[in-house]
Amino acid sequence: MKPFIRTVLALGLCLTPLTVPVMVQPSWAQNQNLQVEEIKRLVQQAGQQQQRGQAQQAIETLQQALALARQLKDRTLEGLALNDIGFNYDSIRQPQEALKYYNQALPIWREVGDRSLEATTLNNIGAVYGSISQPQEALKYYNQALPITRSVGDRAGEAVTLSNIGRVYDSISQPQEALKYFNQALPILRSVGDSSGEAATLNNIGLVYNSISQPQEALKYFNQALPIKRSMGDRAGVATIKNNLGRVYDSISQPQEALKYYNQALPIRREVDDRSVEATTLNNIGAVYNSIGRPQEALKYYNQALPITREVSDRSVEATTLNNIGAVYNSISQPQEALKY
Repeated sequence: MKPFIRTVLALGLCLTPLTVPVMVQPSWAQNQNLQVEEIKRLVQQAGQQQQRGQAQQAIETLQQALALARQLKDRTLEGLALNDIGFNYDSIRQPQEALKYYNQALPIWREVGDRSLEATTLNNIGAVYGSISQPQEALKYYNQALPITRSVGDRAGEAVTLSNIGRVYDSISQPQEALKYFNQALPILRSVGDSSGEAATLNNIGLVYNSISQPQEALKYFNQALPIKRSMGDRAGVATIKNNLGRVYDSISQPQEALKYYNQALPIRREVDDRSVEATTLNNIGAVYNSIGRPQEALKYYNQALPITREVSDRSVEATTLNNIGAVYNSISQPQEALKY
């Protein structure tokens, strides 16, 4: 048994949270300047809190902005606050709260005729449904967003939506549909100069090809993504792609190449302090050593992964690691140790 934990570097499920500058008419600036300035200050403060990972504080700040926007009867400002509150709830894994606020923002965009923000909110709702394993609901909202992004000429938004649809199809084991949407997104991302999105989509295409046993195609796309991530200085992204390259080489019985890429990924994982994916890479290295008849080396890496999975409370990966350790002990005729794990 050699389970691998899939590490996906993909486009964010959500579009960038709405941080559209607050635009007000001169009459508002003249007549209710203090209230508008306070809303602007609160939105800016919430954005800073969000960047610092203080989602709950950002929500509280945005609730103040929301109350003021409603007092002023400014529907656009109200919609912006609602969308950003939803985004922050989604970031702290409170999907039902996120949906509650997104679903209040959506009719506002339709009322004021802002098609671009309507598409953004539809994407965000789709992202939440994707995160709670409701792929058909996710597709429903993404497929509403897609024609809007095209009608308003939002090429970047169109590419993100296409990628999001591709990811849903990949998640429900429809790889050809996934490739269809990823391959529509890719040239758009290149045309708008979105290097991050381009690399993520190349990586996602590679993952799909690997899942349908086309390793050479997978390698082709991973190797296109890697230099882009390097040029961006995205160390975490580089590590993810190297890990994926390692997985492909292991799948085609090239263990030394697999180890080469895993061992390049591992110090980067540690450098960027991503403990969860560090455990994944340690597991993958252990799996290669086990496959080439070096059980003690396999145990060394699995035993490094195990306390990390507990530290980050990743119960699924902890179970996989325990199972992997048990498999090694079973292979070296220590059945009692195997049963223990």
